[in-house]
Amino acid sequence: MQYTHEHLEIQKTLKRYIDEHINPHVDEWEAAEMFPAHEVFKGLGELGLLGLCKPEEYGGMGLDYSYSLLMAETLGFIDCGGVPMAIGVQTDMCSPALARFGSDELKREFLAPSIAGDMVGCIGVSEPGAGSDVASIKSHARKDGDDYVITGQKMWITNSLQADWMCMLVNTGDGPQHKNKSLIVVPMRDGKGGKLTRGIEVAQKIRKIGMHSSDTGLIYFDEVRVPQRNRIGAEGQGFIYQMQQFQEERLWAAASTLQSLTNCIQWTIDYAQQRQLFGAALSDQQWVQFKLAELKTEVESLRALTYRACELYIAGQDVLELASMAKLKAGRLNRIVPDTCLQFWGGMGFTLDNKVSRMYRDGRLASIGGGADEVMLGILAKIMGMGKKPLPR
Repeated sequence: MQYTHEHLEIQKTLKRYIDEHINPHVDEWEAAEMFPAHEVFKGLGELGLLGLCKPEEYGGMGLDYSYSLLMAETLGFIDCGGVPMAIGVQTDMCSPALARFGSDELKREFLAPSIAGDMVGCIGVSEPGAGSDVASIKSHARKDGDDYVITGQKMWITNSLQADWMCMLVNTGDGPQHKNKSLIVVPMRDGKGGKLTRGIEVAQKIRKIGMHSSDTGLIYFDEVRVPQRNRIGAEGQGFIYQMQQFQEERLWAAASTLQSLTNCIQWTIDYAQQRQLFGAALSDQQWVQFKLAELKTEVESLRALTYRACELYIAGQDVLELASMAKLKAGRLNRIVPDTCLQFWGGMGFTLDNKVSRMYRDGRLASIGGGADEVMLGILAKIMGMGKKPLPR
């Protein structure tokens, strides 16, 4: 896969927005443990960057998935992990199923304003007792007239303290775990930035060791009434839709690490060339040279894997195996690269505001969120014919 002139022009536009409207405020947002999502998303929406791969009739650009991959990679220029992740939730985690399977009415009500940056979305899958084990979620919806009445909890929900709507996975039947779930668009607020919908409670703002600028919530739903027309696609197909949505999320997760990991290595090279140690620059040490060269080789291997997966995905192939491999590798490198680089920074690497130490904190999530490393390994083992249970498709 190669980026064209069109790709690079979009990258240039996004990079300019990052330099002018995001990076100057990152330290402030990290300290506040939240960034102004509506303000940032509106700016991105006005540039057409929130709907690169979404249908043109809803304000998108109708481009292929390589443009989404480009955007994820370019977001690595942001000086923290929380803001890129929040943007990725909007573009590649809560909206793909809505764009693919939602009714025209539902897309006009929620997808179009999300592409324009007028609404902030979130994805509601994980619960206190069900993270990686998606089939075990307990939240449920019962029918009452033309409505669903939803009760349950969702935890670790990115953007949820500011979100206007949630793409929520709930049990809508009593059948087998993989066939009794539906995705429902749940309005979180009465108008943009308004009061929480009746029955919804933000029970807790979750503090984290990293991703500080990204708000994360524990949300309670108590008899929340939602029209049945807010269901995405067919009833009982929510688990399948969410697995497809995860495929894009995992490709996005892999792509989003490429630039930030490259930056981390380059920052460390620059510092090592300046830092004097025992009468010579740290970069003169062969161990430092070889280790950084090895890390860059690993990052470029991940890039090749991610690009290949994207190319096949655009061609209509099932890339579950490659996307899982890329997500696994990205999570591992997001731990190994900042940790190794931080060591070369010495005491400076242990300071709170150092970019490498921030990556060290933020990057740890990559092996947990969107399916833990062990889930990726389980998927791969089943594809390779070693799992005891058939892989749900």
